[in-house]
Amino acid sequence: MGSINKIAVLYGGSSSEREISLQSGLGVHKAILELGFESELIDYRNIRDLRELKNFDFVFNALHGFEGEGGKLQQNLDDLKILYSGSCSEACKNTWNKKFTKEILERNKIRTPVSLDITFSKQIVENGLQVNSFDRFRPFEYIFLKPEEDGSSVDIFKISDNKSLEEAFQKCAYPNRKFIFEEFIDGKEFTVTIIDNECLPPIEIITKNDFYDYDAKYLSDDTVLKQANLNREELEEIKMTSIKAFNALNCSAWGRVDLIQCSKTGKFYVIEINTVPGMTSHSCVPKSASFLDIPYREVVGKIIDASL
Repeated sequence: MGSINKIAVLYGGSSSEREISLQSGLGVHKAILELGFESELIDYRNIRDLRELKNFDFVFNALHGFEGEGGKLQQNLDDLKILYSGSCSEACKNTWNKKFTKEILERNKIRTPVSLDITFSKQIVENGLQVNSFDRFRPFEYIFLKPEEDGSSVDIFKISDNKSLEEAFQKCAYPNRKFIFEEFIDGKEFTVTIIDNECLPPIEIITKNDFYDYDAKYLSDDTVLKQANLNREELEEIKMTSIKAFNALNCSAWGRVDLIQCSKTGKFYVIEINTVPGMTSHSCVPKSASFLDIPYREVVGKIIDASL
């Protein structure tokens, strides 16, 4: 970081994850100041021209949602020759779209739940779960309904029957867009932080909610993020699977891989990969680092180093 002095923290924006991004940006900004650098918080919503960022030596991207994770921002920054944190445009495009992610994982023989991509509409609700397309999930206890492109568990629903499918459509904040139905795998949920191609201690996520939804991630004080209690073989497998998935999607610098360990087989399945993970007080990245007694500010420093 010798040539880096003045750092812009890009946060906020106008996506459904704005509030979380504001929290992440504030934490990162404070850490950068503690590390001895100059720093300025910049709300992406207020930027008229990205060339304003050329006044800084480096941009720390704490912008969640499509604006920060969809790949266009990274391409524009590359075109302007502006250094920034995290993965390149291609990796962000691949990880932001769950359908693309799964296709790449499957091509690389990395386990991921079976899925079906659809446009979530009234017609889907009216046809219900009896159409032939759903045979791939049978017999199923639940399937998950997830937006093809979105983050922070926005518009994710657990579907067990036609009634819950109809309720999901009614509750959905942004229906009539591309979604995936995803196989439900009964098991424990884990997440692995990767910085500079090294895995931090995996976290087991324990929530009283039906799954690790928006409330469990950012609002609930009942969610437990504990260091995963895995044997040597399991620990080796989860780390190997996470690194393999991270590299297959062409990710770099830092990120987080979310996985499920099947209770029947013990095998790990990759759910998704995050190129701009949350950095709030409830977030998994700083929590994982704390198991190694790495303070928040040092995590931020490591991310900057890994991005240069």
